[in-house]
Amino acid sequence: MDVKKPFVVGAGIMGAGIAQLCAQKGYDVTVTDISDEIIDKARGKVIKGLQRRVEKGKISQEDMDSVLSRIYWVTGLELAADSDFVIEAVLENMDLKKEIFQKLDSLCSADTIMASNTTALSVSEIASATSRPEKIIGMHFFNPAVIMKLVEIIRGEQTTDETVEATKEFAEKLGKVPVVTFKEAPAGIVSRVLAGLLNEAAVVYADGIASPEDIDEAMKLGAGLPMGPLALIDMIGLDIHLAKMETLYNKLNDERYKPPDIIKQMVAEGKLGKKSGEGFYKY
Repeated sequence: MDVKKPFVVGAGIMGAGIAQLCAQKGYDVTVTDISDEIIDKARGKVIKGLQRRVEKGKISQEDMDSVLSRIYWVTGLELAADSDFVIEAVLENMDLKKEIFQKLDSLCSADTIMASNTTALSVSEIASATSRPEKIIGMHFFNPAVIMKLVEIIRGEQTTDETVEATKEFAEKLGKVPVVTFKEAPAGIVSRVLAGLLNEAAVVYADGIASPEDIDEAMKLGAGLPMGPLALIDMIGLDIHLAKMETLYNKLNDERYKPPDIIKQMVAEGKLGKKSGEGFYKY
């Protein structure tokens, strides 16, 4: 399958990043969200990011203008009818995702593949909202989508090999390195392996063993991590990390994924990490 017109649902950090990536690779891409305010904010962030690259001499002004000309910003899902590959990147809420996929199913052609950027929710459950579970797949990009090389491709119970191969081929054309799960896997590979590490780092801090700075420095120097685990939780967002852990814990019934009390407390206090200006670190 040769993808020609990708469509991105959700103009948050991930959705806007995926749309920018598609445009940088030469695709005409449409990205949608629920309001003009959200769309304007996302467009502004993409412009600002590209402008910084121009100022640093990494791309020309002509390159920037060309990328921006290939991104079409809209509200509503109607234009998905013209797309051959849809990527959903909205909040990690199953009811919301199922509502979106149900609407997309009624709009898109029977050949359109619909992927979710979910990190923890069931691809099969999302697919149950459609009449084409064989064409529903997980396509998990990492933040920032324009830079991070990995894309996890996660099967649902009824995802066909053809859908997997088409998604893998598209990821490669976007300059990514795809890895494919053999079966449905809540949180894929990276998020699931990281979950225990991030939780334990939070527990070490809560137990008063060391400061966030020293915990992160120890893990960077001792384990070769490029970023400390507590700084990573802050970047992800404590609320997002908490939601992911609660989903994993409920799905797998495994104590390793039980959210630490310190994370619950910080979220309740509004200490959400970098986006709130306060988390394990105060920005």
